[in-house]
Amino acid sequence: MLSTWYKKFSSQPHQPFFTSGILFFTLFMFLFIASYSNILTLDSTVLTFHAYSMVFVVFIQFFLGFLFVVFPRFLAQAEIKTEVYMNQFLLYFIASFGILLTLIFYSKITFVFQIMMLIAQVFSFRLLYLIHKKSAVKIKEDTKWVLIAFSTGLIFHVLFIISNLDFTYSYEVSRIAINGGFYLFIFMIIFTISQRMIPFFTTAKDATYKINKSENLLFLVFGFLVLKVILLSFDNARINLIADIPLFIIITKELIKWKLPIFKVPSIMWILFFGLYWIPIAFFISILQGLMVFYDPNIIFEKAVIHTLALGYFITMLVGFGTRVILGHSGSMIHANNFATFIFICVQIVTILRIFTSFIPNFELDYIFFVNLTVSLLLIVLLLWSSKYITILIKGK
Repeated sequence: MLSTWYKKFSSQPHQPFFTSGILFFTLFMFLFIASYSNILTLDSTVLTFHAYSMVFVVFIQFFLGFLFVVFPRFLAQAEIKTEVYMNQFLLYFIASFGILLTLIFYSKITFVFQIMMLIAQVFSFRLLYLIHKKSAVKIKEDTKWVLIAFSTGLIFHVLFIISNLDFTYSYEVSRIAINGGFYLFIFMIIFTISQRMIPFFTTAKDATYKINKSENLLFLVFGFLVLKVILLSFDNARINLIADIPLFIIITKELIKWKLPIFKVPSIMWILFFGLYWIPIAFFISILQGLMVFYDPNIIFEKAVIHTLALGYFITMLVGFGTRVILGHSGSMIHANNFATFIFICVQIVTILRIFTSFIPNFELDYIFFVNLTVSLLLIVLLLWSSKYITILIKGK
């Protein structure tokens, strides 16, 4: 019976990776709540137990599950063998669990499991690179940029592990690693997938829709994100405007150019559309942050920009793509019913609440309360979503 279950569970790459992503997202967010509520006293900084865990442990597993499905299809190659991606899944699972436990009980050896996580990601990169290299498909721009983003992520992951050493600029190095991992690794991978798949999915739902993407979009976005990561290292919101304004203009103009037919497609599609719209909103907030420094440098924006992207964009894409992939690859009809639509709306509410929480310190309200409230609501929403779809993942096809 167990062997039968395992065979079904491991039959498609998104099943183990999505399951692992949901599990560790939940566990690391509980760890965050426990720390901020003083239930647990952690030796590590929030950069490690929250930022690092989300960037280099959790989100990548979700989207690897998707990449391992679509990469061979993009490049007209054979499906990845079960034993290959399951070996990687087990390595990710052990490394994730090790990072979680050592953060709680003995953080001095967390770096051991961080190195294991890095090794797992090197294997994943190599696998995707070999598929890309072997393919005879002429146009491979999208997969090229996924690989560029992934390789950049490996570099920043190495930097973060190095920052565990106690040296003069270790904190500064860890911040650069997190910023680079967030924008050039996770954001760039998700954005590359989004700009490829969302217009394509739209044509399937609206026969009159024509894909109209700019040729150099990914090059421009990546270039200005590199600039943004560099500027963030100076910890001066004013100079961030040099990157934020072009990013806002480029992405806003691109989304207008796409003319996504919100009112002509079912909710499974406009869920993804709304996820995209959080990107220019995030960079607009970053522009406001830079401009407000000229007016009053004491106005606090906290991490409004990062959480707008992480919740509004990343999580919405996760719900949208996740629902679509889980239903489609289980043989079910691909649609967002009232339940999925409700979850989507809840994610948007949580995102707005988290943005509001970023400004709480300006009003002398209880910041910790609102942070814990936001995290708790997010966990409830994702656990509700999981209760519907995790059973499909665990049972397998």
